[in-house]
Amino acid sequence: MRILVAALCVLGLTGCGSIISRTFPGQGHGNQYYPGVKWDLRDSPWRYITVIDLPLSMVVDTILLPVDMRHGPYR
Repeated sequence: MRILVAALCVLGLTGCGSIISRTFPGQGHGNQYYPGVKWDLRDSPWRYITVIDLPLSMVVDTILLPVDMRHGPYR
């Protein structure tokens, strides 16, 4: 039962940083490369929880990299 709950929690966090940083104004870094990873690594009280989301955000940000490249160049 604990494994099922843990798996559901991890799936609930999947790509969360990537989604938040791209959809909610002021919540992420916006139009940059790997904004979900940067959102997960920001200094906040939630940083220990968002580390769980980091590998999943990296995958989503890599998939969306061509979209971000069309909006660049970024500094």
